Formats: sequence, structure tokens, C-alpha cells
Amino acid sequence: MSDMGRLAQLAVHPQGTSREEIYLAVASLYRIQGNSLNRRERTLMHDILRRLTRDVEMAIRIALAERLADDTSAPLELILLLADDAIEVARPLLMRSPLLGDEDILNLIAEASHDHHEVVAGRPHIGEPVTDLLARSEKETVLLALVRNATAKLSSVAYERLVEKSRTIAMLQEPLAQRHDLPPALATRMCDWVSDALKSYIGKHYTIAPERLSNAMSAAARVVRSEPATPRDAPAESAQKLIEKLAISGQLKAGFLLRVLHQGQMDLFDLALAKLVNVPLPELRVKFYEGGPRAVALACRGVGIDRCVFNTVYNLSRQARNLPTTLTAADQAEVERDFATVSKTDALRLLASLEFN
Repeated sequence: MSDMGRLAQLAVHPQGTSREEIYLAVASLYRIQGNSLNRRERTLMHDILRRLTRDVEMAIRIALAERLADDTSAPLELILLLADDAIEVARPLLMRSPLLGDEDILNLIAEASHDHHEVVAGRPHIGEPVTDLLARSEKETVLLALVRNATAKLSSVAYERLVEKSRTIAMLQEPLAQRHDLPPALATRMCDWVSDALKSYIGKHYTIAPERLSNAMSAAARVVRSEPATPRDAPAESAQKLIEKLAISGQLKAGFLLRVLHQGQMDLFDLALAKLVNVPLPELRVKFYEGGPRAVALACRGVGIDRCVFNTVYNLSRQARNLPTTLTAADQAEVERDFATVSKTDALRLLASLEFN
């Protein structure tokens, strides 16, 4: 009996071998020899993995997905199988796997959950076929992830849909307005209903003469149309107070950093990170955003963010500032080395000592 046949028999009748061990053995064999297997063998291995998936601990499947997420030689069928798994397993592959093309992603999300759609919406450099489909979503979190993805390529059709949806979904308005590639005509159209909504709110909650309110809103609309918004260097006082309060109460932790980063609240993210690594905010921003992957790795290591989350932190923080998200093989190796060999205390010390000309 061939090795494949024995593996198939073991999958059905473990005979003292755990299903987890069989799953990992088949996955490893598939990964290493995938290109040399014939169609029947590949189909058999795919079927074994699919049958075992529901019986294998999610932690094992997540670990396998993390290992394959940056692997350019892994069999595409194995990537697709895991990308169609629970979102916890699929996430690293949907975000990072270079093997997934737009057509593969379209096929995956056709039957996938909203969680899968949301992760795909944040994937770097997704093309117009994918963004056109995602822009039709009725799920606000998917739409928000899409408009916040600075590297996503949005067609004029996608922008039309998103701008129209922002008429009733207020949270889309600010990130849409901040996109550098938003067509000017659509930006002007947005001004009309944004100002109408604000005018209605002010009229209900404040006592002000209608004529005076109308003049003020018209002046504001002119400013929006003629002058691009400039980024704030200093966060709002309320954000600073929140971070101080969380720090004093002992609630300022890595989980808070990840939550505000996923929500696109970059002022809160920068303030919280600066507080946790004990580096002044202006200096932290220079180090974190100009120091390359190593600075991000040291910051993550120093505040207790796991290696498996590094790519998410790196991608989302770069996308928020319209910075490149590409990592070279040398970058990946340096990041791996820092997470494996540098202690949390040393990571904070090394981050503080980074200097740039």
C-alpha cells in the first residue's frame, strides 16, 4: 500500500495515532511535496484534511495557517482550504498570503462570512474586482475596513456606491473624505448631505438663528471643497485624558492597542503606544513610522503583542499613514529574530535607542 493509502486509512481509523498528528503529517507532506504530487494524490490529501478539520484543535489549524501565510511555495489548494476555515484560522492567509489572487479571493468570499469579508477588505493591495464586490456589502464593518484600506484600488463604480452609502452610514464619511483618490466630484456631493445632517443636528440641539446657521454651514462647505484637511500633530485633549486614566487604573494594555488600531483610531493608538513604551509621542511617531519593520517588532515585543499579530499591526498602522506595507525576506528574518531572542525589557531599551537622521 502506498504512503497515501496508509494516510487515508489512518484518517478513518487512527489506530493509536491522534487525528491532530495525522492532520499535521498530511499538511506537512502536502506543503513539501505538493508540486510533485499527481492530481489523484492531491485530491486525496485535500479530502483527508477536509475530513479531519472539524476534529482538529483550532490552535493547531491557526498555527499551520500562520506558517503558510508568507510561504510562496505552498500548494494553493492547501491555502484555499485553510482560508475557507473559521475566521480565526483564515485571517492570516486572507491578510497576507501572496498566493491568493483576486479571482481566488472572489471565489472564497462568495460563500464566506461577514468576518471573512471584513478581513479581506483590509488586505493590502486588493484589486478593483474585489473592492467592487465588497462595496456592495450591507455590513458597516466591511465597508469601514474597505474605505480605511489606503492600498485598496477602488474603481469609480465602487466609489459611487460607497459615497451613496455614506449618506446614511455616518461612520464612512470621515475615512472616505480622507482618501487621496476620492474623485473631487464625489467629495463635493458628500458635502451636501454631511452639511444637511449637521445642520439638522444643530437646529435640534442648539438655539441659533436659521440664517446665521445657514451662512456658517455654507462657509464651512466652501472650506472643505477648497482646502484639503491636514493631519493633526497633537491629539485631542480628550484622547490624552483617556490614555492617562487607563494607565492609572492599570487598564492600558496590548488588547486596547489592538482594538483602537482595528477601529482606525490612530491618535489613541499612538498615545497609548507612547505611554506603554515610555517614549514621548513625537519621538515615538518618528521611531515607529520611520524605523521600519524592526521598530514595529520591538514595540510589539516590548508591550506584549505576539509575533502572530505583528503583520496585522504593521499593515494596519502603515495603511493608516499611506505607507508601504511590503516586507522583504530580510525584514521577516529580522522580525523573527527579535521576537525569538529579545526580551521585553531589552526591546523597550532598543526601541528607545533607535535614531534616525
